[in-house]
Amino acid sequence: MPFSIEEIYETARMILFEKLDIRTTTLGINIKDCVHSNFSIFKDKVRKKLVQNGKKLIKHAKQVEVKYGIPIINKRIAITPISMVMETHSTPRKFIEMAQTIDTAAEEAEIDYIGGFGALVQKGTTKAEKNLIDTLPDILASTSRVCSFLNVGTTNTGMNIDAVNLVGKMLLETSRKTKNGIGCCRFVVFVNAPEDNPFMAGAFHGIGEPDFSLNIGISGPGVVRSVVEKNRECNLTQLSDIIKRTVFKITRAGELIGREIANQIRVPFGIVDISLASTTAPGDSVARVIEEFGIEKIGAPGSTLAIALLMDAVKKGGAMASSSVGGLSGTFIPVSEDSGMSEAVAKSSLNMEKLEAFTAVCSVGLDMVAIPGNTPAETISAIIADELAIGIINNKTTAARIIPVPGKKAGEKVNFGGLLGKMPVMSINKFSSSNFMKRGGRLPSPIISLRN
Repeated sequence: MPFSIEEIYETARMILFEKLDIRTTTLGINIKDCVHSNFSIFKDKVRKKLVQNGKKLIKHAKQVEVKYGIPIINKRIAITPISMVMETHSTPRKFIEMAQTIDTAAEEAEIDYIGGFGALVQKGTTKAEKNLIDTLPDILASTSRVCSFLNVGTTNTGMNIDAVNLVGKMLLETSRKTKNGIGCCRFVVFVNAPEDNPFMAGAFHGIGEPDFSLNIGISGPGVVRSVVEKNRECNLTQLSDIIKRTVFKITRAGELIGREIANQIRVPFGIVDISLASTTAPGDSVARVIEEFGIEKIGAPGSTLAIALLMDAVKKGGAMASSSVGGLSGTFIPVSEDSGMSEAVAKSSLNMEKLEAFTAVCSVGLDMVAIPGNTPAETISAIIADELAIGIINNKTTAARIIPVPGKKAGEKVNFGGLLGKMPVMSINKFSSSNFMKRGGRLPSPIISLRN
């Protein structure tokens, strides 16, 4: 469908005045064909494939930025889950060497982040996957662009609590080995992880994907906030319609950019992810959108309803605009990366329990949440398990990106730097669930999974 002159002018206005951008272009790359019995040859084949295709992505993304005048904030790569290609080379030393090879390749190609250094462990862990999890603290401490994930459950399989218990220990060790625990910012644990998600830290090139695919993530909280601000008197039904029409326009612009880049580098176009993704920049906050609804401070009563309305309108508007909507799509609520969310924590409007309630209706889950560095590993695992249980029971993607901050107590500030933002360390329930988590095993799949 061609763009009208009015749409072009309106898109230009959104870019210039309301911070519309392409948050990420993520090139998915299959590296299964790089596998070799000689580990040195294997590493070299991976490096060459990533550098060659990463440079193509950078070149053509920059050309499209200039052509259309729309900023593309991040250029990223997602690879085949690393555990799938490292079964015969799965010693801790080789995992670290491969991570450093991939990190060097990203730097050479000028790629911002590479995702996929993780595993799918929803029903159990292999020896290779266990070695990977044990080695992640050293991997995240010795790289700067490699991102890691674990998918520990699905609605059809239930949740692997034994794997979740490994995560709590791994995060504490990663925290100790990296400044302010920043290595934990590049790790996310999922249930129901999508195979075509372009956003980090959880992007990976799924096993059902082609050799290459170009996925794009667009973000426009500033645009949505502007239209909400201009429509203070409408009711919630009318407000939903206004947001849907706005997201329709944003999605059309985003898909145009994604397909253009895919054509330039001659790979299939995958999906457009229409998530409203926050940054620390003024006017780029999802929390501020919610407050424009009429909520004095996000976290106040009514906030969960407001996020549910926003999430639903974003998904519907995007689905009307494109038949290639995928990834996560909806509303992100990262705490440190969203100035409004961070402020709400500082002013005691938002606590961990209310944040968890939000995640039942948002796109992802507990995202970029700083907690005290002396939190026991079992408590961290229990916080993650609580969050992921929401996804299992409700048949949706949920995730957790939890950062234990060494030496910090609840209420103290931590600054992760750059787009990762800053926030007060959140307080957590002081009572223990250690004996419960030690039971291990697997949360059974819910009855809704029996749909064959």
